Amino acid sequence: MFTASNLIYLIPVIFISLAIHESVHAYVAHILGDDTAQNLGRLSFNPLKHTDLYTTIILPIVSILLIGFPVLMAKPVPLNPFKIKFGEYGAAIVAVAGPLSNLLIATIAGLLLRFFVFPYDIEKLLLIITEINVIYFVFNMIPFPPLDGSRLLYALAPDGLQEVMTKIESYGYLTIFAIFFIVYRFGFGPIDYFYIHIVSFLVG
Repeated sequence: MFTASNLIYLIPVIFISLAIHESVHAYVAHILGDDTAQNLGRLSFNPLKHTDLYTTIILPIVSILLIGFPVLMAKPVPLNPFKIKFGEYGAAIVAVAGPLSNLLIATIAGLLLRFFVFPYDIEKLLLIITEINVIYFVFNMIPFPPLDGSRLLYALAPDGLQEVMTKIESYGYLTIFAIFFIVYRFGFGPIDYFYIHIVSFLVG
């Protein structure tokens, strides 16, 4: 599905999906008392507000060419943990809200495909929306810094593990590319498993 011929569908779906993901992070943070993202203009569905050269443009292109589907990340939404209600648990809520928004998008598109008949081009678009957002959900829920799933683990982890996770996260982009390399080198078994089963469950 993730081929050069489908770029006309892939590119807008990728950018819109990541914009929703990041704006939901910002919106939930705002609800929980942190106005940092809002003050920096990140409380927006404009994809350009959330685009990063390396992780939003280069990384998806390289991953499509190498492995056939895009590894997707946007510019992280800035947060002030001292402003967020409920401390580490509030930060976990903010983090998980992003991937859950992608799962919701995938669910809507997948159920439309499952229960209604559309022209071929619309079906193709809905399938890509489903697949992209399931991939985005599964990948971001990996509990490894700086991915969103790590914040949920961080909230539940003992102090020693929290210190290790904080150190790993401090490497920024290097950590992200390390995750990509590890997954590419040692296989996509768990990611494929959840991706295939979620997409199959949604579209039937």
